[in-house]
Amino acid sequence: MTTTTFVIPGRFCGPPRSAHGGYVAGHLAKALSGAVSVRLVAPPPLEVALQFVSSTTGARLLHNEALVAEANPASLDLDLPPNPGFEQAEACSHSFVGFHSHPFPGCFVCGPARSPGDGLRIFPGSLDEAGTLAAPWIPDDSLADANGWVEPEFLWAAADCSGGFAVFPEVASGAAVLGELCARIVSNVKCHERCVVLGWPLGSERRKHFAGTAIFGEDGRLVAEARATWFEVSASTWG
Repeated sequence: MTTTTFVIPGRFCGPPRSAHGGYVAGHLAKALSGAVSVRLVAPPPLEVALQFVSSTTGARLLHNEALVAEANPASLDLDLPPNPGFEQAEACSHSFVGFHSHPFPGCFVCGPARSPGDGLRIFPGSLDEAGTLAAPWIPDDSLADANGWVEPEFLWAAADCSGGFAVFPEVASGAAVLGELCARIVSNVKCHERCVVLGWPLGSERRKHFAGTAIFGEDGRLVAEARATWFEVSASTWG
């Protein structure tokens, strides 16, 4: 078992004062292989020292000895919607509801208040009557490792918010936060590659909502797939 100190830069926020759930999940998932499920127990704080405890069988993120998130091996079997292609995803993004009403406009992934090269600017809009959303995504150089590949934590982040907007019509409170994300990375992505991100609803149980997401590369290959659990919250709690 290995313990290291982990500080989440303020750039990688989701709601105000909280780290982006997909980004945090992706960091924990790097300790494992295959499909990984990450459960967020508390809002991950920004710009403070956290303890990252990892082994080959799991990982935990702690703040002052309190559990923030934990990762475990998992299985994942999703029926994916077809990839509509970059141009159609680009057309869909114009109908992104977050342009008009967004609970967290500064979100690293889907916040319209973030400028290019700062946020991921993934803006999913309606693709079909089944509730599937599609968005274009071109990763920038700030997301790359030394070889120009997008770091896996950013793929996890990209596989997060589109699912949240897919369940948004069922969220009575007007805001929801990620509770659990199970994802599988199957391919790498180069920076400046024209990708497509999909999100679709998978049902609801009272204030708990389920969604699928997928990322496709420029050549149409599957890059990542994920299943998320979202919990309704009051947007004013995070103001």
